[in-house]
Amino acid sequence: MHVWQVPITVHFDHGTSKPELMEALELGFDSVMVDGSHLSYKDNILYTKYISSLAHSKGLLVEAELGRLSGTEDDLTVEDYEAKLTDVNQAQEFIDGTGIDALAVCIGNVHGKYPPSGPNLRLDLLKDLHTLCSKNGVIVVLHGASGLSKELVKVNSVFWLGCIERGVRKFNVNTEVRKAYMESLSSPKKDLVHVMASAKEAMKAVVAEKMHLFGSAGKAW
Repeated sequence: MHVWQVPITVHFDHGTSKPELMEALELGFDSVMVDGSHLSYKDNILYTKYISSLAHSKGLLVEAELGRLSGTEDDLTVEDYEAKLTDVNQAQEFIDGTGIDALAVCIGNVHGKYPPSGPNLRLDLLKDLHTLCSKNGVIVVLHGASGLSKELVKVNSVFWLGCIERGVRKFNVNTEVRKAYMESLSSPKKDLVHVMASAKEAMKAVVAEKMHLFGSAGKAW
């Protein structure tokens, strides 16, 4: 009998305060996101650097955000006027000053649902950020990937390169996974056990689909 072992990474997302990140460092997460996007640029660097140093001493990977996404996630809403694209000119200083392993970029992506007109991503900005990050050994992360078309995610033709070809190596699709869970709950079931099982299967289906889309399926030893 074959026993398949798939490595799993547990990531702490959007750590907006020192106390919760300090707790996450003690709980055994594999990586943390230091979210100082609500702070000024200089304070974001100081906040991220502080947590990054502690996390690295424990062998954890560190993700941070430069710029700020609009939209809603976990009951926190950032209005459009508060959103800010990632500044390429600041990115090098930010990476040098924090020592991060991954950079969550803001290129027009949003948390939650996109408007009826669809996403309007600055792929030219993504290309420039990827060039900079790759020189520094930093992974490019795209939050707000729920609702992105396959054409935006992957290469569509020799004339059109998607986000993967432009350097994104981690996508966040929280909204689509939660949507599948909630839609499953609206279908009548006989018992709570069946409700929970069905909801989990709905989430697993979305995750499996995204893993194949992002090219991460079948990579375990």
